[in-house]
Amino acid sequence: MQCWLKWRLAFGLLAAGALQSLTYAPDPLPGWSLSLVQLITMAILVGCIWRAPSPLFAARRAWLFGLAHFAIGLYWLTISMHVYGLMPLPIAIAALLALSAYLSLFIALAAWLTHRLSLDPTRATHTVGQPIQAALVWAAAWTLSEWLRATLFTGFPWLSSGYAHVDSWFAPWASILGVYGVSFLTAFAAAAIAGLVMANPQRRGAAQTQHAVTGVIALLISLSGWGLGQIDWTRPAGAPIALRLVQGNVEQGLKFTPSHLQGVITQHLRLAQTPTPEGSPAPAAILLPETVLAVFQHQLAPSVWQAWIDIANKQSATLLMGSALFNPSDHSYTNSVLGITADSTLEQIQRASTGLRYDKHHLVPFGEFIPFGFRWFVDLMSIPMGNFHRGANPQPPFVIKDQRIAANICYEDIFGQELASTIQNTTDASSLPSGATILANFSNLGWFGDSWALRQHWQMARMRSIETSRPMVRATNTGTTGAINQRGQVIAALPAHRAGVLDVSVQGQQGMTVFARAGDWTILLCSILVLGSAAAMRSRRPPRSRENA
Repeated sequence: MQCWLKWRLAFGLLAAGALQSLTYAPDPLPGWSLSLVQLITMAILVGCIWRAPSPLFAARRAWLFGLAHFAIGLYWLTISMHVYGLMPLPIAIAALLALSAYLSLFIALAAWLTHRLSLDPTRATHTVGQPIQAALVWAAAWTLSEWLRATLFTGFPWLSSGYAHVDSWFAPWASILGVYGVSFLTAFAAAAIAGLVMANPQRRGAAQTQHAVTGVIALLISLSGWGLGQIDWTRPAGAPIALRLVQGNVEQGLKFTPSHLQGVITQHLRLAQTPTPEGSPAPAAILLPETVLAVFQHQLAPSVWQAWIDIANKQSATLLMGSALFNPSDHSYTNSVLGITADSTLEQIQRASTGLRYDKHHLVPFGEFIPFGFRWFVDLMSIPMGNFHRGANPQPPFVIKDQRIAANICYEDIFGQELASTIQNTTDASSLPSGATILANFSNLGWFGDSWALRQHWQMARMRSIETSRPMVRATNTGTTGAINQRGQVIAALPAHRAGVLDVSVQGQQGMTVFARAGDWTILLCSILVLGSAAAMRSRRPPRSRENA
């Protein structure tokens, strides 16, 4: 019987972790359910942690939850490794499970700290205020574990729990506390749900009241988020700008094939010069996806670059295109965005010195740089140009008409504090801000096929807009290409896996949110304070109090 209960508990944790992995973007779950499902599945995890017989058992349970959570939520990594990287499928699956096992250690750490620093508030014996304290300890431990996961070894913040709440009343808190603040508040709410559901029914009076108070606090936090959503943190900067976003939809298996290079160039040239709809303003800038050109700039015939210059001249627009750029001075290469205007010369382009350039700073491990000791792993895949040079940080935005457009490439837009730094250093209200007024992402998610990665990335971009109160435009190869306003609401988007252009008018913003000024430090210091206070209280707790809990 005891063995059966253990297996049932393990299966329940795996199922809850797998279900939570579905909450980071609509489909297969409907969008309205994402926040609620994430809270419920986390509440299940919290209850299992509180009821564990020791911190080690709590960590084991959380690790199982995390293993299913990451293995299901990141399944699309096997597409890039196996389908396009040509890695044998068993090794690709093993690599996914190994990564999931590693990422789950951070959830296990949160569980260990929670069990170590707080008594189970659902048992018959607890002290006054313990349900609130236990919920705060879980929220703080969870938040710090997510931040550590997003920071150590260049970081991997994908599937941070705050992203499940982009369309909930918790989301506006990101303007103050960032996505990790949303994680903190929703983790507190999940713990409140766990306390209300699992509280010992034999306890009456003060015990039930304390759980109810914790639940009311969580509800008030959510309602306050609705109020925060009514605040205008920023104001319009200059006049709206007309932008054209290009989605080439080039099959990743063909993108780097020499025989298809000319066809890819022709496809994007055609899309870039699509006639402007009648009555619409001509685009001031045309944005093309990451690595839209699959070879270095000096390897293309001058006639190709002249064709792009001609488009810039004919459209009276600035072209911003993702391209790998070769630096002849040191023979390094960068994953970059290159700007071309009607005044650009062939010599400037072939030297990658048009004066409009952004080099990717936050590189992807294994895909763009090789971590120490993993050359053998990278050699198992066929990924071109896998050891890029890191760009400087910060870099100036592109100045186009009244707007300053800060570029970011691929998954750089999942690092909120890094993007927040691009909008800082604003001037007074009488002149154009020196920080970015619009954020622009250039991505190629063709590496991940028709998977959840595209929708998950879109949700994270929406969170960046809420954090910074800046519109975000995205030009991607296969999707999602579109525009998001400063409140994280979708202005327009193209269907995924369909070639086309999106002409959209975007109003830049100036001013700073609280998060843009303080970054992650506010919620990190709050979490450290909560855990430090809990540790101090535990050191003063009589030894038997833990045993009787």
